[in-house]
Amino acid sequence: MRPAVVGLLSTALLAAARASVAQQMRPSTMAGRSTVYAPHGVVATSQPLASAAGLAVLERGGNAIDAAVTAAAVLSVVEPHMTGIGGDMFALVWLAKEKRLVALNASGRAGSRASREAILARGHDRIPRGAEAVTVPGALSGWAALLERYGTRTLAQALEPAIRYADEGFPVSPIIAREWQAETARLRRDPGARATFLIDGTHAPAAGEWFRNPDYAATLRLIARNGPGVLYGGELGRRIVEHLDSLGGFLTLDDLRAHRAEWVTPISVPFKGYRVWELPPNGQGIAALEMLRILEAYDLKAMGHNSAPYLHHLIEAKKLAYADLERWIGDPAAMSVPAERLLSDDFVAARRRALDETHAADRPEPGAADVASETVYLTAADADGNMVSFINSNYDEFGSGIVVPGTGFVLHDRGLGLTMEPGRANTIAPGRRPLHTIIPAFVTRTGPAGEEPVISFGVMGGSMQPQGHVQFLLNYLVFGMDPQQAVDAARFRHLSGRRVALESAIGDDVHAALRAMGHDVVEGDGVAFGGAQVIIRLPRGYAAASDPRKDGHAAAY
Repeated sequence: MRPAVVGLLSTALLAAARASVAQQMRPSTMAGRSTVYAPHGVVATSQPLASAAGLAVLERGGNAIDAAVTAAAVLSVVEPHMTGIGGDMFALVWLAKEKRLVALNASGRAGSRASREAILARGHDRIPRGAEAVTVPGALSGWAALLERYGTRTLAQALEPAIRYADEGFPVSPIIAREWQAETARLRRDPGARATFLIDGTHAPAAGEWFRNPDYAATLRLIARNGPGVLYGGELGRRIVEHLDSLGGFLTLDDLRAHRAEWVTPISVPFKGYRVWELPPNGQGIAALEMLRILEAYDLKAMGHNSAPYLHHLIEAKKLAYADLERWIGDPAAMSVPAERLLSDDFVAARRRALDETHAADRPEPGAADVASETVYLTAADADGNMVSFINSNYDEFGSGIVVPGTGFVLHDRGLGLTMEPGRANTIAPGRRPLHTIIPAFVTRTGPAGEEPVISFGVMGGSMQPQGHVQFLLNYLVFGMDPQQAVDAARFRHLSGRRVALESAIGDDVHAALRAMGHDVVEGDGVAFGGAQVIIRLPRGYAAASDPRKDGHAAAY
């Protein structure tokens, strides 16, 4: 049992922290943008050119699905380290006419030659970042599936703005330029990457410097003419497989031919009179839902926003949910425990009992499975009430770092989401879908006519995503912030063990109180706290917010 003096100290710190936050009039914030209000439609992305391209689609009569895919394609040009057709994507779509939410899983599988034994035979005790980590890229199949089933425009039409920017060029925005420059050394190591993403093969573009990608424009034109099959078994797919073969990759042409985007049933939990939705595994969205279920029993508002007691409860709930994520979640075909079990009343109650309200636990983090992720999240809504929550990712910045010469896009390294630990749902195996960090989210509530859409949102950023989802939702639903305040408010990011990073707007007194509870608080400089995009459905029109931690904005008409 912990000594009594520690318990008294913790109690005193809790009381002092609660008294301090009771005097705060406004939440700690990282910026001061205004919420965007839209009478008809809105698109929120991490880059202005993508937001503008999506908005133009809406203004010309396209729907939210058309706008989302168009914006995603532009992001693959203007934010190439984060996203592209060499990665994976997921989406949640609210269909206004049908009054229901549908979900799309467009993540790829490990190659048919991938296995734990194959990695060990090459002298590795973990999956290397490179050709061995390249899984089937599913994003393009997802773009096509969304448009085919629910769009009003063709894939060729949706690709037109992206082709134009790739061909004619564009000035690179500041945050993207900084992140791009940080990857210069790695881009130099791959001939295709060096030729594609370093200007004159020497340097990454600076903020405001123009960048062109004519190879990618040619690739997108090829897809526009011939459809996604050109990647999934056709000419482009053959080039990818042949190049990966030369580097020791595990993919085959049959792996690409066999790939299909999959329509799945979203999972949800009730929270504060609303229903919060995520995609089912192989994504990590279930961790956000488990965190909400653990936290719903506490009076978080009384603790005070971003107070030490409040942050402590969130951090400890995150540790519990992520321990379950690492142990039980992966490819659903290999899971021994159904996802619903982790959200059940008795399971959540037991996990809540494990949360020490006064002291930080030192819980194990996911072991060999990599949890970084470089991603774009966007959301779109149209005048008919359709809403799209959409996420697309290369995993790491510039993914595997491999560009097939002449194609203009990087191949992701999503295989790093698999683990070498045997016997897990997420153990590397032929055809296995990796545990995914990228998660779009949605919120509904029950009205007179059934479920009604409320919020389409996401917070990109690897293992930050479930943490970010919960923090945004609590800001909006519990503390009553407006959408932009809820995005701007300072965040924490639990890293591993007792280590937690706090953004600078969270005061020194909170740092001290958390340290007294046993947390290892580190400075937030250099830590990614995610990038949120949000659309709120109003009785008439929409409200939208875009994260100042990224270059983008919400564009409305």
